[in-house]
Amino acid sequence: MTQKQKFTVQGMSCSACSAAVERAAKNLDGVEKADVNLMAGILVCEYNGEKTSDKAIMDAVNKAGYSASLFDKKAAKTAAQEPYTAMKPRLVISLVFMTALMYVSMGHMISLPLPSFLHVAHHPLAFSLVQLILSLPVLYVNRKFFIVGFRALWHRAPNMDSLVALGSSAAMIDGIVSVILIALAVSRDDIAHGANIAHHLYFESAVMILTLVTVGKLLEERSKKKTDRAIRALSNLSPKTATVIRDGKEVILRAEEVAVGDILVIRPGEKLPVDGFVTEGASELDTSALTGESMPAAVSVGDAVHTATINLTGSFKMQATAVGSDTTLSKIIEAVENAAITKAPIARLADKVSGIFVPFVLACALITAAVWLIIDGQVNTALTHAIAVLVISCPCALGLATPVAVTVALGKCASHGILVKSAASLEALAHVDTVVLDKTGTITEGKPTVTDLAPLFGDADTLLSLAAALEEKSEHSLAAAITGAAKEKELTLPALDNFSAIPGRGVIGTLTKQTCLCGNAAFMQEHGVDITKAEDSFKTLSEKGKTVVFVAKDKALLGIIGIADSIKPTSHEAIRALKEEGLSICMLTGDNKAAATAMAEENHLALDEIIAEVLPTDKASVVSERMQNGKQVVMVGDGINDAPALAAATVGIAIGGGTDIAIESADAVLLKNDLSDLPAAIRLSRKTLRRIKQNLFWAFFYNAIGIPIAAGALTAFGITLSPMLAAAAMSLSSLFVVTNSLRLYRAK
Repeated sequence: MTQKQKFTVQGMSCSACSAAVERAAKNLDGVEKADVNLMAGILVCEYNGEKTSDKAIMDAVNKAGYSASLFDKKAAKTAAQEPYTAMKPRLVISLVFMTALMYVSMGHMISLPLPSFLHVAHHPLAFSLVQLILSLPVLYVNRKFFIVGFRALWHRAPNMDSLVALGSSAAMIDGIVSVILIALAVSRDDIAHGANIAHHLYFESAVMILTLVTVGKLLEERSKKKTDRAIRALSNLSPKTATVIRDGKEVILRAEEVAVGDILVIRPGEKLPVDGFVTEGASELDTSALTGESMPAAVSVGDAVHTATINLTGSFKMQATAVGSDTTLSKIIEAVENAAITKAPIARLADKVSGIFVPFVLACALITAAVWLIIDGQVNTALTHAIAVLVISCPCALGLATPVAVTVALGKCASHGILVKSAASLEALAHVDTVVLDKTGTITEGKPTVTDLAPLFGDADTLLSLAAALEEKSEHSLAAAITGAAKEKELTLPALDNFSAIPGRGVIGTLTKQTCLCGNAAFMQEHGVDITKAEDSFKTLSEKGKTVVFVAKDKALLGIIGIADSIKPTSHEAIRALKEEGLSICMLTGDNKAAATAMAEENHLALDEIIAEVLPTDKASVVSERMQNGKQVVMVGDGINDAPALAAATVGIAIGGGTDIAIESADAVLLKNDLSDLPAAIRLSRKTLRRIKQNLFWAFFYNAIGIPIAAGALTAFGITLSPMLAAAAMSLSSLFVVTNSLRLYRAK
């Protein structure tokens, strides 16, 4: 049986590390899939539980030179803070001793005041020993590079730390050998020769490499912390306390102490700590934190309410139905965090390169050293170029190119009420060229409303008030539309007697001893009402797909009422915005062709295609047919009957107010319950893909240009790259990738 498990992995520093961890897990029998998110430090494995186990996977990762443990959310957050916290004192110590070392090593070159015993021309041994001593604290505080780097080499999975460790070690070993040679020269009283050797020490290069890489990693970690700020902002939305009624008294409890079934008191200005429904009172809620909706939502008895929404006006009581990790907010946060761990397909190229990148760089460094020894014959020259090649190469940029951009985009989507379930879905959304929209509940409200009032006698309000008085006691959906329209207009309804409902026909009652009717044409004819005067209006409304209700009093037809599923206020603008993105728009409906076309024309919907009279079971076939023709389809729906089509599409998107099964089948959810966020989601996905491509391009371009220059390809033109400059360039490349991804926060 296939299982899915998350592991926290410590010790990873670059894409070569993530490739090694993935390889260690995939090599186990029974592991079907293994993906590492370098930025989050998480390994996700899908495996056959009969063939392997969590322990076997952790042992394999540990054997590869890393530390793996079962994922724990709190522990993972603490572990994520540790690198940034630990780097600060390391960097301070490194900078202090590096500054002192640079002062000693270069002071004589720029005439800085130095003690006489440090003058290289007269005391080369003291000059070199002081540099060695100043280097040691920097090597010690940055020992992690050497421990992790050489351990990775031992396990035949070299990484960025290996390159840094080799570069620094080569410089230090050369320096130590030079000190020994200087000591031998001084012992022979050959001060001039000792001074000549002292001019070519590499201690400052070793220290500078470690310090600059630490600066780069610190800035990188600081920037990475910003990538999940939208997720952290969501986490901070839920209040810490709640006012609960216990034993008839109001008591203030911690939010996590609230139990399902508790009655809570919510006052104006307070955030809701749990999900539930209103049991007493009414108010308006600011739901923008969850849905991005700027307009307040009115709630009254029986209405569902959710965590982190803000009570704006009146006080009310609510009963808790979901608490803790079961609340809507918690599920949104969990979904976004899980999505951030997944990999976008575009990351596969970087993964393939990462597996061979560091061995390739090591080979380049060896070849560089050999070539320069042949050309120049000087060990110092060969060593300088070889160290520069080792240090300038940056697998970090490759590893961060995709996950940072994806995490930023997913967090930004979530903060605006767009829940994308995976990185693959986010990338796929950027490629769609066709949008298939279900009509009912997606483009329309999904419930009938009064659209037309056509009185034959009197005014429209009189017609509506009589119809509402008749329908007031009916439970039919059309009755709700009529009474709702009257309530919206604040009409006073006449008092009727002797109410009765005839299923499939209409309702009947008496007003001042006059018989009043409200129902369909057959109902009117059964009671001897002549409807010929309204035939033209009846035909026109019917052709538009509207349901027509007749209203009569004392066998005289008073008028007709047109009822239809009205368009959502945002649908027109959303479809226009989708067209501006170059997408083809198709609407699916079970209505007849004439009614569907009339509805689209009446509401000025810029649809490219209308497919009418579609059975619920045929929706998936419509999507599949377009995909077989080479289209990349995004399907948007809300009902149970939309679930197969959502699953079949390139990207399935559920409207937030839809059924659980539709939301479960979808790749993304629009929490605001309308189409207005769909164009925004597509735009953001396209911007994210552009950022990822830019990151990958610069990561590859940087190495393609940097390695040859570091190897000395441009020496003939007077252009060389010292190990110190190479270290600075390497640090900046990772910082560039992270910063470029963070620009998505400014996307509108």
